[in-house]
Parts: sequence; structure tokens; C-alpha cells
Amino acid sequence: MKTAENTNWKIVSEIDLIYKTKVKSSQRPHITSSSYAYNLIKDCWDPGKIEFLEQFKVLLLNQSNKVLGIYEASSGGITATVVDIRLLFAAALKAGAVGIIVTHNHPSGRAFPSESDSSITKKITQAGELLDIKLLDHLIITNESYYSFADEGAL
Repeated sequence: MKTAENTNWKIVSEIDLIYKTKVKSSQRPHITSSSYAYNLIKDCWDPGKIEFLEQFKVLLLNQSNKVLGIYEASSGGITATVVDIRLLFAAALKAGAVGIIVTHNHPSGRAFPSESDSSITKKITQAGELLDIKLLDHLIITNESYYSFADEGAL
């Protein structure tokens, strides 16, 4: 019995990991507190969406807590959004991040974590530990305020 073999073994997808930036290290924002992170990320949020639909974004940080970039991990509905942790960490790995701050908005205007917020925080923390990428904070933001898991001792 003869099986058909693929003789085109040289035809495979090539994966290339590249992080390109036009921003000098000295010009990158330096995260020193949850309030600084909140103000930075809020300035990058579409003001027409912060009170309309839930989004999940990630601040990718280098060893000095300087921002390498912001990754939008998901955009959902009025009351929830689904975050694929694999894609979140794919972005962190590609950027060479050693730390991350995850953030999402609550269109309701109530900056207090739900059970699912606490659950995803725990999953991200555990995944980060395996990859040596530290979850430094999880911010829940609204137009007027924020909740910091780190400041509240909930990490």
C-alpha cells in the first residue's frame, strides 16, 4: 500500500518576530503610578466608545516600565468583552514586554470589578508567571474614575 506524501516540505509558513518603533526610549511614557497609567490610557481611548461599549487594552512595558505600545485585545458589547489571553500574550511577546498593565472600561460608569473581572485577572497573572511577563495592574476605567487591582491589593 502506497501513501501519498507531500514532497513540497520546503513550502511552509515563515514566522518573523519583529518589533518596530519610531519612538526613542527617552520619549516613551514612564509608568510610575496607577493614576499616571489611567490618564495615559484614557487619553488613548476613543471618547465616543468609553461610555458605549466595553473594550480591553494592554499597556506593554519594558524593564523600566516605559510604554512599548498599547494593544487593543478586544472590543465587545455594552456589558462585556471577551479577551483571548493567547493573543494578549502574543502581542506582549512580540513587543518584548516584561510587564503589562491590562485595562478595560465599564460603560455603566461604575468602576468596580465584577466576578468575571477578577477571574480574568487571575488567569492573566497565572499565564504571565509562566512566560515571565508580570501583570503589574488591572485598571477598570470610566470617564471620571478608575479602579486599580494593584492599589486595592487584589492582585
